[in-house]
This record gives sequence, structure tokens and C-alpha cells, in this order.
Amino acid sequence: MLQIQDTLVSLDLVERFFCCDLDKCLGQCCIEGDAGAPVTEAEVEKIKEILPEIWDDLLPSARREIEENGVSYVDSEGDLVTGIVEGRNCVFTTYGAGGMCHCAIEKAYREGRIDFCKPVSCHLYPVRIKEYEKFTAVNLHRWKICHCAEVLGRKLGLRAYRFLEGPLVRRFGREWYDELVATCDEYLRQFGGDDAPAD
Repeated sequence: MLQIQDTLVSLDLVERFFCCDLDKCLGQCCIEGDAGAPVTEAEVEKIKEILPEIWDDLLPSARREIEENGVSYVDSEGDLVTGIVEGRNCVFTTYGAGGMCHCAIEKAYREGRIDFCKPVSCHLYPVRIKEYEKFTAVNLHRWKICHCAEVLGRKLGLRAYRFLEGPLVRRFGREWYDELVATCDEYLRQFGGDDAPAD
């Protein structure tokens, strides 16, 4: 672990190579798992505000779920998360050519229709944040669907902490990120990081 201000950062974020390869994974992180994406109360309110702008982009089953249960719920671990349909799809998942998953919120943002990119937990993924009383843990979630991202990241020589600059700055601020980069770069100079093939 590396300590950056009041956070503890997993060495996976420093050592692992990572670059999303959507042509290979097709955005499966939007549909795999047993719960929706973590959201804050403020994000839920923002999603409700922009909902009319993305409504027509949502799947019919997602619209029904939102009409019946809202855009979020509290999961079995007590976390506030986005709604899901069919036991897997985030309610904001849409599909493009070849079965590619897209986020309806991010799509509308990129098209300039709304001013909200997507929940910060989605933006940060595969980083996962856990808040504790005295510190915040910053971990890298590793699972089979992101194997192709580790392969591409290694091919490009791109470490996870570099790939995730935008969302990390959004969540923690530029000063925090600059300190992270300086600390990671020094760590890699001293210890070399992980040069084994992605497993």
C-alpha cells in the first residue's frame, strides 16, 4: 500500500498495466455482477434530474424497473446502488452494434445533452473505493472480463494509475493525483513493478 494524504492506495494500481479494450470486452462491467453501481445521494438526485433526457435511450425493461422502484436501491451490503434489470444489467445500460454495452448517461453527456458524465464509481472502474473512519482505501478490482485490458495496457506500457487519471482527479483532486504520480513513479524506479504477463 502507498499512503497518499488520507488514502491508502493498493500497489495493484501502481504495478498493474491497464487500458480498457472495449472491442474485446464489449463493456461487460456494466452487466456482470449481482448489484448495481455504487452511487451517492447527490448522484441519485442528479440522475433523477437528467432522467427525462435519457429516458428514450433506456431499454423497455429498464424503464419499467425505474417506474416501479426508482433509479437506485440499497443492496444486501447496505450500499446505495443503481437499479438493475434481469438480475444483472444496470438500468442505464444500452446496447450498440455487435452487442457493445453503452451507458445511456455517458452517451448523453458525450452528445452534449447533459452535464453529468456518470456516477463516479463507474468512471473510476476498475478502481473501487472503500471509506473507513480514518482513511479511504483505493483498490484495483481484478477479474476475468478485464484480462484483455491488462493485456492491452501491457502492450501500450500504460499503468492503471496513468490510465485512470481523469476519474482519479475527478474523485480526489489534481493535487492528490499529482502526489500519487510522483509516489508511483518513485516506487517503480526503486522496485520496478510487475513485469510478469497478465494472468
